[in-house]
Amino acid sequence: MTGFAYRITDGHAEPVEIGDALGCGAPFVWVHLATTAEHAQTWLRECARLEPFTVDALTANETRPRCEKMGAGSGEGAFLNLRGRTDEEIESSDMLASVRIWAAKGRLVSVTRKKLVALDAVVDEVKSGAVRDPGDLLTAFATEITADLDPVVADLGDWLDDCEQKLDVKRIFELRRGVTRVRSEAINYRRFLNPQRIALERLATLPGDWLGDDDRAHLSAAADRAARMAEEVEAIRERASVVHEALTDLRAEQLDSRSLVIAIAAMVFLPLTFITGLYGMNVDGLWFAHEPWAFDAIVGLCITIAVGTTLFFVRHRWIGRGTGAG
Repeated sequence: MTGFAYRITDGHAEPVEIGDALGCGAPFVWVHLATTAEHAQTWLRECARLEPFTVDALTANETRPRCEKMGAGSGEGAFLNLRGRTDEEIESSDMLASVRIWAAKGRLVSVTRKKLVALDAVVDEVKSGAVRDPGDLLTAFATEITADLDPVVADLGDWLDDCEQKLDVKRIFELRRGVTRVRSEAINYRRFLNPQRIALERLATLPGDWLGDDDRAHLSAAADRAARMAEEVEAIRERASVVHEALTDLRAEQLDSRSLVIAIAAMVFLPLTFITGLYGMNVDGLWFAHEPWAFDAIVGLCITIAVGTTLFFVRHRWIGRGTGAG
């Protein structure tokens, strides 16, 4: 079965086989399963002896960050679902992978379908001796996941800052694609950060002596950090909407400028087209049609009309007022 396990005694972590982990007699055991397949469900039911609803929560296909109190008395514990980044391929509409955790005094079982980026950092903390009980491990998960997400959210804000400074009609299409991407990512992160904050806050206030005061303080700090990120992605989403509207306005101005150029050209050539079309008819009765100077007169008249129309538009500032945009 894919995964690993550690037996932890006074901060000293020793790898053990998953099948032998729960019976090794260590004060604290961490079992991590990297699959939700049938054999993982069987192990959770038969070896870990978890309740059916707990097994279902640990192996569900669709999850959302939440925290629930599980059990009572000596078996009191908690179920926690968190979301974090993953390097594995994932659906674009579901950008964060889940880690499902069941924790009680002396035991913690975590399950993932996609490996979290923060998982290696959690394992390093376990190996370094910083984790001594389930509260420490829960705190490590919460802290590392939020720490991993923080720079990603900050990068979205930084990119949007650059975009706001580089608004240019020549880069409309490039910037609109980027703004759409940032807005979509912000919406996806926001979907999970708000419930994740609520889950961490609830975990920090759960009753039970298996969570120490320092663990609760660290969980509250992670919840505050998640709240700040949720507020930041909400601000990014709103700013992206404003930038998108600004780009749309620039595009509209560009189209108006091009339409103005076409309209001015039409106004200049419309009378010229009428005159040349009139004298291009092969009929009798046209004024001065047989005079030798008629051609020169018509050319001069067309030039005069064209110059006069152009000067009219220049004088009224129709030409030179943004007609060169795009």
